[in-house]
Amino acid sequence: MKEEKSKKDNYEKALAAYADAMKEFQKGRLEKAQDLFRAFVEKYDGEKELVDRANLYVRIIQERGKKESISLKTIDDYFYYSVYKINSGDSEGAMKLLEKALSLGEEEGRTHYLMANACIRLGRSEDALEHLKKAFQKDKFFKIMAQNESDFEPLWEDKKFKLLTRMT
Repeated sequence: MKEEKSKKDNYEKALAAYADAMKEFQKGRLEKAQDLFRAFVEKYDGEKELVDRANLYVRIIQERGKKESISLKTIDDYFYYSVYKINSGDSEGAMKLLEKALSLGEEEGRTHYLMANACIRLGRSEDALEHLKKAFQKDKFFKIMAQNESDFEPLWEDKKFKLLTRMT
């Protein structure tokens, strides 16, 4: 029980450190954000998904400095760059990247979950529900996430959403 609490505490610290770096990034303080992302990667190397995202943001910052386009090759590249697009307010651009990620390989729950997030931001509730359904089919963990994700708050009272997220 103590070990579980310790893991949770460490994860919460990792999330807070990642959020601090994101705040700097969103404020346009790229050098500070890059330093925070790099420190995050060193300290929380066990948090693979967050580390992958942090590394992508470091590459984005470096590419911005070069004034060159970013080269996206893998599903992860497309996925994490779409996270950046959503965080930057470009949900439509994120959808295009996520569609490309799906075309590159096996459908992943996380991709559909993020597509649902982009859809809800674009006011496309029915599409969001369809992508959530696909995400839940791939991994039931997304049901818990969707019930707690504030971006999905407009769906929380929707009968279809309640039916989809019902715990089984």
